[in-house]
Parts: sequence; C-alpha cells; structure tokens
Amino acid sequence: MTRNPLVVAPNLKRRLSGVTATVVRLIPVQARMIPIVATGPGLPASLPHIPLLKAAFMPRDRWRVWHARRNTEMLLGLLLVRILRRRYRLLFTSASQRRHSGYTKWLIAQMDALIATSAKGAAYLEHPAQVIHHGIDTDGFAPPADRAALRSRLGLPEADLLVGCYGRIRAQKGTGDFVQAMIALLPSRPNATALVMGRATEKHQTYLADLKRQVEAAGLTGRIRFLPEVTVDQMADWYGALDLYVAPQRWEGFGLTPLEAMACGVPVVATRVGAFEELIVPQAGTLIPPQDGTEMQRAVAHWLDDPAALANAGQAARAHAVQHHGIETEARALVQVYSELLARP
Repeated sequence: MTRNPLVVAPNLKRRLSGVTATVVRLIPVQARMIPIVATGPGLPASLPHIPLLKAAFMPRDRWRVWHARRNTEMLLGLLLVRILRRRYRLLFTSASQRRHSGYTKWLIAQMDALIATSAKGAAYLEHPAQVIHHGIDTDGFAPPADRAALRSRLGLPEADLLVGCYGRIRAQKGTGDFVQAMIALLPSRPNATALVMGRATEKHQTYLADLKRQVEAAGLTGRIRFLPEVTVDQMADWYGALDLYVAPQRWEGFGLTPLEAMACGVPVVATRVGAFEELIVPQAGTLIPPQDGTEMQRAVAHWLDDPAALANAGQAARAHAVQHHGIETEARALVQVYSELLARP
C-alpha cells in the first residue's frame, strides 16, 4: 500500500497539534479501507508514511488525492499539481469557525473538494463543502468495568460525585468559568469534587496561579483539584472516573473532549461553541451559552442533584457516541469522498 498509495495526507508541522492528532488516529483506520499514507515530519514510525520527496514525485500513472488540512499543505498541493504536474486531486478539510483571510480564501477556491468538520465551519468556506464530524475510538474510550476500582487506582474519592474539566488551561478554554461555577456550587454539595486537568503554557501560568488562589480563598483546595496533564493513552481512565464532564470553552474550532467523555458513559455540560451543538443531544447532556456562570451552575446542579437522571444520561451518552461518532464513521465518510474524487473523469 505505501509503495503505490491512492491518498496522501500531508502533515507539515513538526510540533504536536490537533491536526497532527487527527492524521495519526485516522490513517490506521483508513488504511484498512484504501491505500493511504502520511507524509511530513513529526509522525510516529508506525504510521503508513512516505518521504515528502517521494510524495512530490509520485508517478503520473493514475490520479491520487492530496488531503490537506492546513494552508501550507494546500499551497504545497497546488505546487505539486501546477509546477511539477503531479496527478493529485486536491482536498481540504477545515475545522475553522471564523472568517478566512484573502489568502486562505484564494487557496480554498483552488481545491477540487472541501470538507468542514462542522456545519458552522462550512458556512465560512463560501464554497460547497461536505460536513464530516470528527470521530473517536469508541473501543479505547469506553466506560470502565469497575469505576470504584478505577477511582481507587487514580487516587480519587470513591464515594464522591466527580465533575471534570480537561484540556489546556487558559481563559479561552473557559477554565476560570468552570472554577468559579464550582466555587459557587460545591459548598452546598459536600459529596462533590471537581477536577481540573491540563497544562498551562508559560504565558498562562499567572492565570492558573490566580485560579488556585481563588480556590484557596474559598476554602476548597481539597475539593477543586488541579491535576497535571496526562498522556492520551491515559485519558479514557480519567473520563471514566467522572460522573459529569463540563466543556466550558468560550471559543472552539471543533472540540473532541465532550465526545470522549460521552463515549466513556459520562454526561456533558457544554457551551454552544465549536461543534458542540452538533454533537450533544438533550438525553446526554446540556448546552449552555459561553461565559454564562449562572447557566453553568444551573446545568451542573441539575445533573448532580438527580442521580437517576445522571445515570440514564451516561448510558444515552455512550449509545449516542457509539452510534454516530465512532472514528470508523468518520473514516468511511472520508474514504467515500476520496473515491468520488478518484472516479472523476
């Protein structure tokens, strides 16, 4: 397959990013459906891969798909087609939900097909686009067999209701909105504990320190816990230990964390940003306006104060994630687009 691929997915950024993570998790699944490879730096050795130079000089014996996800990758695809005369159909996936620059608009207009990861994002492309949501590995992200044992292993209180907020720690991600809601809610709910897990980059260290000071001033240091970031392979455990997950983002391109939590059988309270409105159904959680502390408190309290509804929502969340948002669903939809491009005369 790697010697004569039909699809090349470039990754032209060495540092880990959401786009890189998408390429890494999708290609092994897609490779079972169509000959596909990645190209570019910073990718694991286990991934089907060819050097950039080989991608630039693929034989002209057939059409192939160049699946770009960044401006640089669209530009390189154009150079391969127009300068080196390679036979690539150019495909671009956009996860953005904002107006594009004139340069990006020009690049987008040169593509043979477009995909958006949300309906909101598609509206900004100004060209016809197919909406294909990101999917997740619903086998890897699954409810634990024994949550009490899992909590014990992770050093978490076994009897408490656990509410989690995971991801990068910064204002844009709504971390402070979550912390302030927990400061308001937890004093009247002695059986609840909140977990904030993630990394604050150097420029956001002051922000994190201020959140910790607020928690300490409220006398809740032991009940609003700040945990260090863990590796991707450990995340399913940390979701599975929760009773409720909160995604408080003020802005988001797509946002996978609610899906990961839902797949682990955890209901979600999420803001109406990114693709969250397209992912979360009422049976599995609650949608709230961003930066609305009152609504966040009301939504979290609703679930924490109704254990039966919380349990039912966890089951519904898992069922919805498996049925509609498995990574195989995303992979099959993308392969269908590839097949249509390859079949064009």
